[in-house]
Amino acid sequence: MQLKNRLKELRARDGLNQTDLAKLAGVSRQTVSLLERDEYTPSIIIALKISQIFNETVESVFRLEEDE
Repeated sequence: MQLKNRLKELRARDGLNQTDLAKLAGVSRQTVSLLERDEYTPSIIIALKISQIFNETVESVFRLEEDE
């Protein structure tokens, strides 16, 4: 299973760049980039922070997908 997310879509919706989101979430811009490319699995704390920034549920931002 892989963890997928809607970060890029939500950033665009809210007019945020990766640096903006990183500052709000308390992570590095590189971490945001890795998250968007599904190359990093966030801690539950980071996932909650990011979901709150976008006023979304964790489940609407992050989802598990079956490997192909």
